[in-house]
Amino acid sequence: MDEAAVHAPSGLPGWTRAHLLSHLARNADGLVNLLTWAKSGVETPMYAGEAARDDDIEKGAYRSAEEIAEDVVASAARFVEVASSMPDDAWPVRVRARQGREIPAEFVLWLRLSETAIHLADLDLGYDFARVAELLGDEFEIVVGNAIGMYGGELPSVLLIAVGEDGTRHEWRMGAGEPVTLTGSPGDVLAWITGRGDGSTLDGTAPPLPHWL
Repeated sequence: MDEAAVHAPSGLPGWTRAHLLSHLARNADGLVNLLTWAKSGVETPMYAGEAARDDDIEKGAYRSAEEIAEDVVASAARFVEVASSMPDDAWPVRVRARQGREIPAEFVLWLRLSETAIHLADLDLGYDFARVAELLGDEFEIVVGNAIGMYGGELPSVLLIAVGEDGTRHEWRMGAGEPVTLTGSPGDVLAWITGRGDGSTLDGTAPPLPHWL
């Protein structure tokens, strides 16, 4: 991407692609902190705080396209390096993600996959959620499940069903009480559960979701 493309609006309101790419880089470093926590036993939060996180993204968005690209590549390499060096006994260690959810360190890998997959569509460069869902393959179910978990216990009662073109079916139960059944393609399900779609393309009346974090 050239300068104009990097600093053009992304699919996320209020964010350029530069904001989004800077966020992806800082997310990699934040997840490195969680892996380091599990490995060392010393509590190391993802971010110094929400204000610091937001400030880093905002400042990062005003760099050149070259600087941003180098940052994305370097931060991803740091994440891979730390993940590759994790001892087996560190993976089950529980750490605390940004929203306060306690997870085993091994789940950090799924968080990174979810982050990169969802934001691939958000970059608005030809990869819509249908294509992202297809690229995820067998990991699609985990990414949707992780998205559900990001909301904590605030979700409406829904039986969410994704049916692929080949008939492959995935189901997730959300919330408590009698559920509303929502059915759709993998791409439409992924877009809705991450707050990128209003659910109008799903079969069933989609209730409003909490604000996506």
